[in-house]
Amino acid sequence: MVAKTFGSAVSGVNAKLITIEVNVGQGTSFFMVGLPDSAVKESQQRVESALKYFGYRMPRQKVVINLAPADIRKEGSSYDLPIGLGILKASEQVSFPELEEYVIMGELSLDGKLRPVKGVLPIAIEARKQGFKGFILPQENALEASIVNNLDIIGVESLEEAIGFLEGQIDIKPTVTDTRDIFYNSLDHYEFDFTDVQGQENIKRAMEIAATGGHNVIMIGPPGAGKTMLAKRLPSILPPLSLQEALETTKIHSVAGKLSGNSSLIAQRPFRSPHHTISDVALVGGGGNPQPGEISLSHNGVLFLDELPEFKRAVLEVLRQPLEERKVTISRAKISVDFPANFMLIASMNPCPCGYYNHPDKECVCGPGIVQRYLNKVSGPLLDRIDLHVEVTPVKFEEMTSTRKTESSKSIRERVIKGRDLQVERFKDSPEVFCNAMMPSHMVKEICQISPAGKILLKTAMERLGLSARAYDRILKVARTIADLALSDEIKVEHLAEAIQYRSLDREGWAG
Repeated sequence: MVAKTFGSAVSGVNAKLITIEVNVGQGTSFFMVGLPDSAVKESQQRVESALKYFGYRMPRQKVVINLAPADIRKEGSSYDLPIGLGILKASEQVSFPELEEYVIMGELSLDGKLRPVKGVLPIAIEARKQGFKGFILPQENALEASIVNNLDIIGVESLEEAIGFLEGQIDIKPTVTDTRDIFYNSLDHYEFDFTDVQGQENIKRAMEIAATGGHNVIMIGPPGAGKTMLAKRLPSILPPLSLQEALETTKIHSVAGKLSGNSSLIAQRPFRSPHHTISDVALVGGGGNPQPGEISLSHNGVLFLDELPEFKRAVLEVLRQPLEERKVTISRAKISVDFPANFMLIASMNPCPCGYYNHPDKECVCGPGIVQRYLNKVSGPLLDRIDLHVEVTPVKFEEMTSTRKTESSKSIRERVIKGRDLQVERFKDSPEVFCNAMMPSHMVKEICQISPAGKILLKTAMERLGLSARAYDRILKVARTIADLALSDEIKVEHLAEAIQYRSLDREGWAG
């Protein structure tokens, strides 16, 4: 007899329907076809042990399992449950009248318990799109999948429970989540707040500008000056995620297996801070079955690279294209996968190996040329793609011990949202552009018009600092953002002057 069940394979951040056909006939062999990897092939032992545990038998006949379409490689252990249920029906040990109305995924342990799997959110989205009645999956994944409406999410804890449900002997209520309620209740819950930061008003200003225009930032200063502390608080002043952005972000984390069992929707902007020993594949994404890297996990949020010069040169150079295109394309011989990568890059670094070059109180002990060599670890093309270069100075004792209440993230965020609202209106006819930092060159010329006095100022700065054409565009974009924060329709000279000062690493002789 032939039985048919349905599973799914994740490709990139989307899922494809997989038909699992089981045929039990004359013979004694076990065959699995349809490009299964080793983990899928090993399901035979897991399924056999689980069936015996609950009193069922593995057919001692010829069993052929086909995973269609046969030209897509199937990976992982999540096909155990649909294969086990298909074998039971094909061998006529049970009757499942509604088996083909559900997408089924889950890894079996030897005692028949179900372990959680990755990527259930895109699978649930695909199941609804294909018109299935429901999705049977491990209980630990049910909350994550339940943010997809109009689909019965049936969370089960064991093979026996799944059999009982499909036979109609057990009534399992679908897991239901009020997605909008979770989303709106989680928007303003941030662990860090700018009200904890004493002093550093110029850095807070730079962060506010960056958040308003979606600009990349590099902070350079001595150890202990507060660079990491300030970076961690940036998500708290970014505009809240839209529901669509939250779903996009959750989907990526689902594919990567980064969602915990008690979470369903990521409603806050992600903050990723990889260690400087990270490889280029781990940062960008890849592998035999391409998986999202750190830059995709920080999609719609912040990627923080602490101690930037300590990262391998090759790792930093792979950032250049994603920073421009806002996506990553992973190409293999038979597949090409796109991962979204619309993130804000926040980097920090010491000015020299000892950390005290240009320090107001401590003396730098680095020898001649060492400072410049240290800064040269970060390439010019990468620096060109970073809009704001901010010098961080140590906080004075009087500021650290001050009891004066500082501005909270909430009040800064209100100004940021007003500035972003102007940009939403400005770019309403350009679906690929959401903020000033994303403006292409032709749009910069049209939108970032400056006065004759502003042109003279910018020309002088370009000649003295030796700025590139890309840096010219960056200055205009930042000036446009500063004007938006001031609710000004035109870019004034003072806006341009403030934008120019954020190109400190372009200054000739900055490091001696």
